[in-house]
Amino acid sequence: MDNVILPFAKLTESVQNPAYAYEGDAGFDLRSNISCVIEPFERMCVPTGLSFAIPEGYAGLVIPRSGLAVKHGISVVNAPGLIDSGYRGEIKVILINMDKTEPFTIQVGDRIAQLMLVPFAHGQFQQCETLDETARGERGFGSSGKL
Repeated sequence: MDNVILPFAKLTESVQNPAYAYEGDAGFDLRSNISCVIEPFERMCVPTGLSFAIPEGYAGLVIPRSGLAVKHGISVVNAPGLIDSGYRGEIKVILINMDKTEPFTIQVGDRIAQLMLVPFAHGQFQQCETLDETARGERGFGSSGKL
């Protein structure tokens, strides 16, 4: 496992420093910087009070917390949210409450999502008249017949 320096800024003094919950975790918790209520089927952009200097060649993926999803129906609308290395603004998480009846209350400091740092490669585009053949070909969603 590579350790990558991830500089961050606290945009308000009360914000907790980012940390992994357990050694070996792939993502670290993002916490709410506000108190709010998300009504059923409502979405809300929740600020974290943190900004990061993600190193070049890496991206941050904002992903849902499984506990919030299974217990309360809370997810990240654009999961995974993509944070590019050139972005220096506040990390905000677009949450949605998929529960049919119950509003979801968030307090300052509540864990609302996770951020995972991932390396990536840039592709070089090459236009072709045809593409190589594969066993799957053009078959799309559900083409394997497995759920």
